[in-house]
Amino acid sequence: QVQLVESGGGLVQPGGSLRLSCSASRSSGIISAMGWYRQAPGKQRELVALITNRYMPSYTDSVKGRFTISSDNAKGTVDLQMHSLKPEDTAVYFCNAQWKQSLSARAFNFWGQGTQVTVSS
Repeated sequence: QVQLVESGGGLVQPGGSLRLSCSASRSSGIISAMGWYRQAPGKQRELVALITNRYMPSYTDSVKGRFTISSDNAKGTVDLQMHSLKPEDTAVYFCNAQWKQSLSARAFNFWGQGTQVTVSS
């Protein structure tokens, strides 16, 4: 139903910036929202930022003011611009898409393969 391909990530020093990009392809249905989650070693996967198909963003408290999520519905892309990175931002970051067969249908989650972000000096 939905395939997600991520790019970006890597190693950056504390205070640095990185940009993650994700491209979604689908054969049918609607993507109602896209977002980014992350999972650090030994921790649960957590929501970082989400944006709806009406371009309404939301962020977890720890990244507010530092990360910006943006999307392009026509292209099926979502980006995460990360500034002022901290060691605690180190994690595998996963692109997520919430897909529906129709407006009234339930949503299903689809995931990218994950990309490593390491913040270290």
